[in-house]
Amino acid sequence: MAILERPPAANWWRWRLRLGSSAGVRRTSRVPWIPIVIISVIVIMALFAPLLAPHSPIDQTLRDKLLPPAWMAGGSDKYLLGTDAFGRDVLSRLIYGARVSLLVALLALTVGGGVGLVVGVVAGYVGGAVDNILMRLVDAAFTFPAILFALLLAVTMGQGLGTLVIAIGLILWASFARVIRGEVLVLRQRDFVALAKVRGCSAARIMLTHILPNVVNTFMVLVTLNIGVVIIAEASLSFLGAGIPPPMPSWGLMVAEGRGRIADAWWVALIPGIAITLMVLSVNLFGDWLRDRLDPRLRQL
Repeated sequence: MAILERPPAANWWRWRLRLGSSAGVRRTSRVPWIPIVIISVIVIMALFAPLLAPHSPIDQTLRDKLLPPAWMAGGSDKYLLGTDAFGRDVLSRLIYGARVSLLVALLALTVGGGVGLVVGVVAGYVGGAVDNILMRLVDAAFTFPAILFALLLAVTMGQGLGTLVIAIGLILWASFARVIRGEVLVLRQRDFVALAKVRGCSAARIMLTHILPNVVNTFMVLVTLNIGVVIIAEASLSFLGAGIPPPMPSWGLMVAEGRGRIADAWWVALIPGIAITLMVLSVNLFGDWLRDRLDPRLRQL
């Protein structure tokens, strides 16, 4: 019987992974409870912002401007996370900013993901000239700088939620289309598609009733993994002045407003920055776990 010898330190982690795999360790079964709790807290903040926020997110109280968090010297229990340069409560703006960020993510993923899903299914199943044309459009979308395109669109159409959703949606659709097309190219060679053709089903019916249900899992994983991308894009555009117009709170806008006072009022920019980091990291970890659970090649019975 062969005995696995411990390798040098440089290859120790690779050896451990191989040993764990050979022992049948289930690494995809652990539910990421910490990311789920963080996501749940942020979603609850967004849904119940009017009930949870202790103050108005836009009302200014200049006599209370730049108060530090309550646990610091000079802080007040009235403002747990301090105030900004206009005397607005940072906690209240953080709570309402979660609503803006998640609303932008939901709408942008609906627009971009929906367009990418349709393009990917049609290109993968129809093939030929249609596939070539659609994939050249996808290649063109990848070559254009996403942030520059969003800035141009914001300058042309003006700031606002609608402009932000369209800009981010147009950034996302190409990545969805490419991945979905790859899945469809495999599915169209399967026996159930051939049987549907023999029975005389039209191409539209095959795509809707046979192809589409089989790419839903991949689509949902892509949506989960791209939530972080949308939040970063929204924060970046708001930071650059092309996102949500003030005084409406947005995490990216809050960081932009506090960047000039990071030395004497760090909480104005750092707290929303931490919120962005936690949200993006949590949805990425949850998306990785969901991908492992839904992928039959990685799922262990």
